[in-house]
Amino acid sequence: MVTLKEVQTKKELKDFVKFPFKIYKDCKQWTPPIISEEIESFNKQENPVFKNADARLFLCFRDNEIVGRIAAIINWVEVKEQKIKKMRFGWCDFIDDLEVSQALFDTVQDIGKKHDLEFVEGPVGFSNLDKVGVVTEGFDTIALMVTWYNHPYYAKHYEASGFKIEKEYVETKIPFTNINKDVFYKVQDLIKRRYKLRAINFTKTSEVMPYVDEMFELFNISYASLPSFVPVSDEQIAYFKKKFISFVNPEYIKFVVDSQNALIGFAIVMPSFAKALQKAKGKLFPFGFTHILHAKKYGKDAVFYLIGVRPDYQNKGVHSIIFNEYHELFIKKGIKMCYRTPELENNEAARKIWRHFTSETYRKRKTFKKNIK
Repeated sequence: MVTLKEVQTKKELKDFVKFPFKIYKDCKQWTPPIISEEIESFNKQENPVFKNADARLFLCFRDNEIVGRIAAIINWVEVKEQKIKKMRFGWCDFIDDLEVSQALFDTVQDIGKKHDLEFVEGPVGFSNLDKVGVVTEGFDTIALMVTWYNHPYYAKHYEASGFKIEKEYVETKIPFTNINKDVFYKVQDLIKRRYKLRAINFTKTSEVMPYVDEMFELFNISYASLPSFVPVSDEQIAYFKKKFISFVNPEYIKFVVDSQNALIGFAIVMPSFAKALQKAKGKLFPFGFTHILHAKKYGKDAVFYLIGVRPDYQNKGVHSIIFNEYHELFIKKGIKMCYRTPELENNEAARKIWRHFTSETYRKRKTFKKNIK
């Protein structure tokens, strides 16, 4: 017999965030979040995403022991403005027991029905900047900081509960030694001269800040065609600027502008923090912060987090300028491996960006959908 309890107190929220630490205690591939950061992300007074979204968090108990968790999410921009009647869910973890997973799924479906929504999909976050998907292949590789990891049994629970595959994502990696500079070096020089473009590099976070608002505006424009895309609001931009931009080494942020200094393209790359976060064990202090700072400065794995190009400049070779700037930086930093965050398997635009590189798919993940009306 299992029971569900909605998170109401600070202690229960902490229990919600810490539950995965229990079921992944001995898992070498799981990358833990920073507990305090995860808790803050659910603070409705701090995180501006809650101005346009609701989230209800639930814990599943058996014999007074937590055996599962789930976040039921409604993004009202998606529902009311985009007319997509979707019930989202994420932060979904459970022991290998169908009674537990079914209770969690049923709760989300009930909330969706009460709001007259048509289907549920997950695991997803509030927007495209959040983590996404259930790992279905590639369980033997450490998870990136910006992705969820799960045990192999998860997908079977979705299928047993009547969910169908909705979206499929791939994660790929490229050994830096496999990257041939000749592919983009001559092209990028031609593109710069033809369209009067130039790259901007940074050494200080303060130099990046004046461009951040414009960067997120370009993000909204360049990613708008993707399914399930929800624009980032001005309040969220201010929040990300305050919370995350300072976390990124400014050398790993690259912009491309035209002759009028208008932003044409951007890319954000981060050193991999996965191993540092494993050492931190969910805490910044006393030593977690040291591990993260070391990875930020000396990490040898680079993660391509975001790349965006203005639609009227797509397919014009702007990415070659960005890649050229990173190639120079990666030589300097001694980067060994380049990782790409999850991309939709049918995202042709992304495929074109990387078509000249020899990528290896090392992990696949999926979201699952179930009609409730």
